[in-house]
Amino acid sequence: MAVSYMTEDGYNKILAEINYLETVKRPEISAQIAEARDKGDLSENAEYGAAKEVQEIMEAKIAQLKSLISNARLIDESRVQTDAVQILNKVKIRNTKNNAVMTYTLVSDSEANLKEGKIAVSTPIAKGLMGKKVGDVVDITVPSGVMSFEIIEISI
Repeated sequence: MAVSYMTEDGYNKILAEINYLETVKRPEISAQIAEARDKGDLSENAEYGAAKEVQEIMEAKIAQLKSLISNARLIDESRVQTDAVQILNKVKIRNTKNNAVMTYTLVSDSEANLKEGKIAVSTPIAKGLMGKKVGDVVDITVPSGVMSFEIIEISI
């Protein structure tokens, strides 16, 4: 698995989720399995099968999150610069065709949340903006074609 860059806040959220899954959800699911097992014949017990399936999904999620943090590299937010676009920058861009202005914060894949304006550095738009400076116009290939953006502002 590749190195995953993240903020301390993002790292702590993942640790909290692992803790919740292991200390709250795991015992709940184990109790459901035990309860279903006590109802008799496991070969015809849909409750048991469903509980085991939920357990498998949750254990896979725990393993995925642990793998993510085991390969995590924390970003020193105090060293983030704004002379050129990089991870953790807030970038204001203008679509040169329709003049729509958007602001995105470039974050790691695990911290991306479009509702909060956070896009992953692995997305086509973020990749196209990386390393560019205020005033640069960049053509970025997206699934719907090529879009042209002007970088208006880079901040933290």
